[in-house]
Amino acid sequence: MDLVCLDLEGVLIPEIWINFAEKTGIEELRLTTRDIPDYDVLMTKRLGILEEHGLGIEGIEEVVSAMDPMEGAKEFLDELQRTFQVIILSDTFYEFGLPLVRKLGNPTLFCHKLKISEAGKIEDYLIRIDDPKRRAVKAFHELNFRVIAAGDSYNDTNMLSEADAGILFKAPANVIEEFPQFPSVTEYDDLLAEIRKAAAQLP
Repeated sequence: MDLVCLDLEGVLIPEIWINFAEKTGIEELRLTTRDIPDYDVLMTKRLGILEEHGLGIEGIEEVVSAMDPMEGAKEFLDELQRTFQVIILSDTFYEFGLPLVRKLGNPTLFCHKLKISEAGKIEDYLIRIDDPKRRAVKAFHELNFRVIAAGDSYNDTNMLSEADAGILFKAPANVIEEFPQFPSVTEYDDLLAEIRKAAAQLP
């Protein structure tokens, strides 16, 4: 059985933190793993900015509730799931991701969790395990799945390398340049074609 693992933000939904940055006008919140590969460094920076500006979970939830999946994402996912089992592997948090995943038809989501105070302050982030995307793919291999993975950022490249086939989708030029071993596409029809091609070529 072939399993497809997809990143969430930048692949199926817009970047949540970028949308939050646009609402608050705080430019530093626009930074993502496309800019800062080390996720711990990135999240520590984000939490510091939230603390500095007195922002909590409520403001982010308002942004998430107003967001929709990327145009064509739901249709792509529906078509993909006709042939493949699909798992979403993300470095977002359930508090952010679940409302948007529901709009995609509720595919399975593996991600992290936030520690939130009664007052709504985001006190910390709880990483499920280190290097979760790569280790999830490795676990699927141990269950005798063949895995095809697609993502857009630095934090996806370990997952793509561990998979039997990896594909970059809507990736920025710096990621494409640093990881030329992965085919790169920008449209859902092309991504679906690459996934089907990879599946047909796997031993």
